[in-house]
Amino acid sequence: MALSGQVRLMAAVMGVAMLPMVMMSQAPSAPGPGAPPAVSAGPVFPAVNPKYFTATSPTVETVNAFLKEIWGFDANRVWSVAAIQATNAPGVSKVVVFIGDKTQGAKTQQMVFFTTPDGKHAIADNVIEFGPQPFAATRELLKARADGPARGAAGKGLMLVEFTDLQCPHCKDAAPIMEQLATDFPQARVVLENFPLVEIHPQAFEAAAVGVCVRKGKGDEAFFKYAQAVFDTQGALTPTDVDATLSAAVTKVGGDPAAMLACAKEPATIENVKASMDLAKAVGADGTPALYINGFPIPINGVPYEMLKRIVAFRGSHDGVPVTVQPSLKSLK
Repeated sequence: MALSGQVRLMAAVMGVAMLPMVMMSQAPSAPGPGAPPAVSAGPVFPAVNPKYFTATSPTVETVNAFLKEIWGFDANRVWSVAAIQATNAPGVSKVVVFIGDKTQGAKTQQMVFFTTPDGKHAIADNVIEFGPQPFAATRELLKARADGPARGAAGKGLMLVEFTDLQCPHCKDAAPIMEQLATDFPQARVVLENFPLVEIHPQAFEAAAVGVCVRKGKGDEAFFKYAQAVFDTQGALTPTDVDATLSAAVTKVGGDPAAMLACAKEPATIENVKASMDLAKAVGADGTPALYINGFPIPINGVPYEMLKRIVAFRGSHDGVPVTVQPSLKSLK
């Protein structure tokens, strides 16, 4: 399961240390004494010196807005922009941030990344989107093009878009999480987009294509039941048994297996799956399962569910859809 740089950043953000290891670096010269204050109350950060702010772009306000987009869901996370320095590369700036947690007392760590001359990208181990609204473009793209099977709200104010591969064991693990999110957030439109990783899951494309036909003939609810039936028998998606396995899944949702298998070979069906794959690549997904919450990429399986709920609630409220985190009706194992 490969993850894009943006998703790896989010995976690290959700880690035990609660710090984005993708962007961590031990800068050789920590800023010295000075005046700029920390962003919010919490640990006492080393004071910074205005002489370390030698670049004209990005501004402190832009860096703070970017970090709030990533960390705003976590009330305990605090930080201070310690330096924004010009480098030998024209237009490339070095940003140093001190990070702490209110529950960790005075402990702090340091993060270093670089921003590009266009002000739209940050670079550490990977190139990621940067700016005061780094996920806005992805959100708009998904609102316009994510038209796969959906459940929940009809509106697109809060969209949870998952790219999945029906032969992917990690996607099977993510399925109950997505179902629980749909239950806990009725304000959300939860969309599934096919992203068969054909290089490693050779039967995934056919499984996706049959799913397109199930949806076309029986509707979105039938598709989700079909997908679960495929996940339940995932081990039988072999070159010799794939048709029988998919036929059994179609039968479980009341479909005609022969008709669905024939439909899966039609050019329009194939193009439908390819369009979903193209959308996955357009938003930077290079592995599955990949979840985007209003454009914000999240590693589904590696995030504690209660934290995932806080992220959904934050993204919704942040984007104008007030969401209250409710206790889950059931616990996830």
